[in-house]
Amino acid sequence: MERSTLQRRGIILALLIASPWLLCQVWIAVGAPDEAFPTMPNCPDTSSNCAHLGGGESYRMDGTYALTLNATVEQVWSNVDQYIEDSGSEILFEKTTMEGERYIHFVERTSFWRFPDDVAVSVSPLGDGTTCQLELHSQSRLGQSDLGVNPNRIEDIYNVLADGS
Repeated sequence: MERSTLQRRGIILALLIASPWLLCQVWIAVGAPDEAFPTMPNCPDTSSNCAHLGGGESYRMDGTYALTLNATVEQVWSNVDQYIEDSGSEILFEKTTMEGERYIHFVERTSFWRFPDDVAVSVSPLGDGTTCQLELHSQSRLGQSDLGVNPNRIEDIYNVLADGS
């Protein structure tokens, strides 16, 4: 057989093997487009694909978490930026208020299938600004269950922010 025929067959075989993944990527792009959250979302009461910590609500989080951190907003925010950079996430919305509160909504994707999960972090200064209040949210865009990914993600982010402060 000619080399070009073998190459063509190899390419066709590779595309056939990759086709389920490619079809899934098209389905995700169409079914779960990026939409920015300009404010901190809440989890629906019966959700199995969402987790929330702080802001008077703890949803699907089993541990005990100190949401008042002995750090400035800037110190905690530096850790937020580092987490986003390390996870390769995409920022969809970010704001800082006149009072010094910082809020961000970013998308973290699962490693192989690239399913998008929305993550929101809010850090607010307290008192003289040497302490701050933390609120975290993570939810999957697709599916009925997240198989525990969102509570684990919030715990991971919390540990990075609380330990780094």
